[in-house]
Amino acid sequence: MFTWQGVIIGPQDSPYDGGVFFLSILFPQDYPFKPPKVHFNTRIFHPNINKAGCVCVDILTTDWSPAHTISEVLLSIRSTLSQPNLQNILVPETTKIYLKDRSKYELMARTWTRKYAM
Repeated sequence: MFTWQGVIIGPQDSPYDGGVFFLSILFPQDYPFKPPKVHFNTRIFHPNINKAGCVCVDILTTDWSPAHTISEVLLSIRSTLSQPNLQNILVPETTKIYLKDRSKYELMARTWTRKYAM
């Protein structure tokens, strides 16, 4: 009851297009007053998602509100796939690649998507 599995389909026109990403959603006892903990079970190359699958998005931290739904959380994470939040980076090395060589970043993200999410 407190653990759900979520799925995000990679956004079109992004390096994650066509990928199917599985997530674990863990609800705390005091949900909805505290945000759920979300982590990717599918490996992904992204500045806001680390090797362990931890996700760093505002809706799960500073912007959390009990009015948010899980659909909104998943939509926010999906939109972060297209537009990484460079104010809340979790993986500095990936962010450096994103900023310095976007085509290399997109190639690596596409490669990981094909390898782990298809």
